[in-house]
Amino acid sequence: MDTVVSVSHFRKTYGSFVAVDDISFNVQRGEIFGLLGPNGAGKTSTLETLEGIRHSDGGSLEVLGIDPVREPGRLKDVIGVQLQTSGLPGNMKVGEAMRFFCAYHRVTPRMDLIERMGLTEKEDTQYQQLSTGQQRRLALALSVSHQPSLLILDEPTAGLDVNSRSELHDMMLELRKSGTAILLATHDMAEAEKLADRVSVLLGGRVVANGSPRELTTAGSGLTKISIRTEGSIFERKQVKFPAVSQQLFKDDYAIFYSKHPGTSVPALLRYIERQKDTLIDLRVERPSLEERFLEITTPGGGRK
Repeated sequence: MDTVVSVSHFRKTYGSFVAVDDISFNVQRGEIFGLLGPNGAGKTSTLETLEGIRHSDGGSLEVLGIDPVREPGRLKDVIGVQLQTSGLPGNMKVGEAMRFFCAYHRVTPRMDLIERMGLTEKEDTQYQQLSTGQQRRLALALSVSHQPSLLILDEPTAGLDVNSRSELHDMMLELRKSGTAILLATHDMAEAEKLADRVSVLLGGRVVANGSPRELTTAGSGLTKISIRTEGSIFERKQVKFPAVSQQLFKDDYAIFYSKHPGTSVPALLRYIERQKDTLIDLRVERPSLEERFLEITTPGGGRK
């Protein structure tokens, strides 16, 4: 695959504060790459430097061989950016926004994208009169109107309802299939686990983990998550030690056990339920989620409480 984004030993400071400290990653064509991390981890500084808004204080960043700061004219034609807030004038109409953006990029107005985003009936509606989901769909349509090689998304689905989130996810997957590289910054670990091919986790301005979501989750403590719900909630009333179980807790009516050998733990748990004459309602055996792995990486004590 062709490399679209190359970040090598990037460093960004604000006075004496080091926001990003010697990070490296790359994004390939037709790949969704997740940039994850808590607030203040350095995600926004990295994205803004790639967009040409800020200068690097060390290392190098390139988009298809273009230096974002030195060659902004070339950069604008190969990247699309969807921010949490678009900055569009409140009285600008949907159709006007599309024609304006396409004129800026010297392409034919992409009214097909207005239709694709379900905004045809809103073409003469002012931006300020759109719902949050409609505003976000318009922002995505504008950001891809010139068919960029790289799409940068900063918390694209924050605050959206389920249907709007699903529509945006479908669009992202279609863009990936067409060869667009997507750099996704998000706090939503479930979103990153579902969509991203690879991720980098930032903490305190440094990369603390790299790999696919599956690689990150399997590289953790090695524990399998066993979730059990019973009619009598016997595990809530009394904690009992079970073979191969290293941790257990009770959350949202579920007893949750972390086991190194689920083949040993599950039968023992089921036998205990039978002995206590309780009734099993639900049993789930799964690897920890990316969110749980993220907490394990970024939180002292692994984030399990």
